[in-house]
Amino acid sequence: MYDSQATATIMLLGGAVVAVVGCCWFKWKMSRVDITPPGPPAPYTPPEPGLVAPDDLRTDWGGPDEEADDALRAAESGNWHAAADLLSRTGQEWDLRSRRAKALGAVAAQDDGWLLNWRAQQPGDADAALVHAHAMVVLAWLVRGSLGTEHTTREQFDGFHRVLHEARDACAEAVALADPADPSPYIAELLVARGLMYPHEEFRSLWAEVVARAPHHYDAHFTALQYWCAKWRGSQELAEEFATTAAQSAPPGSLLRVLPVVSWYEHHVSDADTERFLRPEIVARVEALSEDVAAAPPDHPWLPSARHALAYFLPLQGRSAEALPHFRAVDGWTGTFPWAYLGAGRYVAARDEAFRSALTQV
Repeated sequence: MYDSQATATIMLLGGAVVAVVGCCWFKWKMSRVDITPPGPPAPYTPPEPGLVAPDDLRTDWGGPDEEADDALRAAESGNWHAAADLLSRTGQEWDLRSRRAKALGAVAAQDDGWLLNWRAQQPGDADAALVHAHAMVVLAWLVRGSLGTEHTTREQFDGFHRVLHEARDACAEAVALADPADPSPYIAELLVARGLMYPHEEFRSLWAEVVARAPHHYDAHFTALQYWCAKWRGSQELAEEFATTAAQSAPPGSLLRVLPVVSWYEHHVSDADTERFLRPEIVARVEALSEDVAAAPPDHPWLPSARHALAYFLPLQGRSAEALPHFRAVDGWTGTFPWAYLGAGRYVAARDEAFRSALTQV
């Protein structure tokens, strides 16, 4: 038997051996690990040459409008003359007019110095009043924020409603100054109606003013559909009724067959349940939209928006090859349904996966 001193000595030596062995093992292990700092990420490689890189995507438009881009840049630099000229040249192309006025309003909501100068130098100008109405609407929604009700503060809601009431007055001024045939000021008020939760009869009265002037206006219908959705002032049934009636009564090429597709998305879509997209009634809705897009004039100002919807739905129905022409036509822009909900990153993921999947479908 070892005495206590011998035992302590043996334990001390044993611990030292373990420590030395452990240190040697750690050094050997670390020598096998690559601790070189990571380099820069690999450059993005598109699945097809010419596709726009993620960092170059635009989120403010659904498709190109070079004339409007020039006016927007001028407005951002403080020059209102290009905006005035743009809307003057747009004339009675009501779909295009509301699209451009809304974009100019978004610029003014961020910095309205140029718009104030325009209004001061041309008081009573109907185009300036229309842009002002849109600017107030956009400002109200900026005050509210884009998060759900549960993540929006009471202060945000109070500011939202206060600015919306000002926007309503601005829309009324725009109506008073506008050409009686112009639906644009009424279309601007549709977003006010949604935010202030107009009663149904009051909304229907506003809607009657719109369709009396532009019965198949794309953006007006798209905006009104949101009002009738369950998340705002309507229900799934009311949204479906509105979307179906508008789509069935519109002529081919009006692009209003997008409405039943959007209505279904608003009330049913779930990325975790992709089989929903394959249901026969949804496939039929997407097919009807495809026919509508094919019949639309190539210069329809909202054609890119409808193409974006097809680019999203077709791959989820196993029809990636059919989606490619739509992706190519709108590539570079993501500021519309459904990417306005999902984000530009999802656009890139869906686009690139569609191109890769199409190779296996050939």
